[in-house]
Amino acid sequence: MQTDKIRYSKEELKEFQVLIEEKLATAREELTTLQGSILRNHGEANRSSKGVEDGAQAFEKEQLNQLAARTRRFIQDLDAALFRVHNGTYGICKDTHVLIPKARLRAVPHTQQSIEAKMNRDRNI
Repeated sequence: MQTDKIRYSKEELKEFQVLIEEKLATAREELTTLQGSILRNHGEANRSSKGVEDGAQAFEKEQLNQLAARTRRFIQDLDAALFRVHNGTYGICKDTHVLIPKARLRAVPHTQQSIEAKMNRDRNI
């Protein structure tokens, strides 16, 4: 249910800050794990007697690199969301300038759009 509020209270923002910080910690751990896997994969390829990666190794390396890139982007988005929490603009749709419902922010804490704005944008692409 949409209210006439234009911003979330400090208490509400604190709730989102905790959620975002938890997701950031998890994402950073995942990135560290992925980077370790990439390094191991690279080391194994270098020790290969052929000196050339086989197809399976190349595919795995590419998949790990893509996943690491997505995870880095997710971390950047969460960092930006945390910045918005600190400056009090978190939860305001960048397109409609109304509050994004809490349920959406809990599900996608780095979002900058209400679901309606996102659907309109997706339809117009």
